[in-house]
Amino acid sequence: MVSNNVWLAHTWANDKSVQKALNVREGPIIPWTRCNMSLSRSKPGPSGIIPYIKNVASTIGYHQKFTNRSARILIFSGDHDMMAPHTSTEKWIESLNVPIKSDWRPWFVEGQIGGYTVQYAQGDYDLTYATIKGGGHTNPEYRPKESFVMFDRWIRGNTL
Repeated sequence: MVSNNVWLAHTWANDKSVQKALNVREGPIIPWTRCNMSLSRSKPGPSGIIPYIKNVASTIGYHQKFTNRSARILIFSGDHDMMAPHTSTEKWIESLNVPIKSDWRPWFVEGQIGGYTVQYAQGDYDLTYATIKGGGHTNPEYRPKESFVMFDRWIRGNTL
């Protein structure tokens, strides 16, 4: 069961004080939104088909702009996420055409595999991609220890 806190994520992410604390640039920005839930809440139309009317814009172009800047980025996916499979995340990261700095390897939590990681780099651009073993669409909910360890290591500048 999903915690009700998940449903408040858009309120938190769009809060000006949170954005300031996270160093989100000032100026016009697109409001952060959760997953599109219109499909699951829609009723079939006269044809019996659920009307899917909304599309979330691709962020690949946005990420592509960062590859020529100084940026340190962490992207992670649960390997059991059926809503946004890790293989899809891997494909869009590969589409950035950033060379691999450190090839795939396991990362560990208390002697057990926490997931797998690969690192990409180009100039001052550094992207770490990690999977979380057994993680679902909301990794900290399914794998809190592994999620914390992964983020803590990354935020401190350590290898996963």
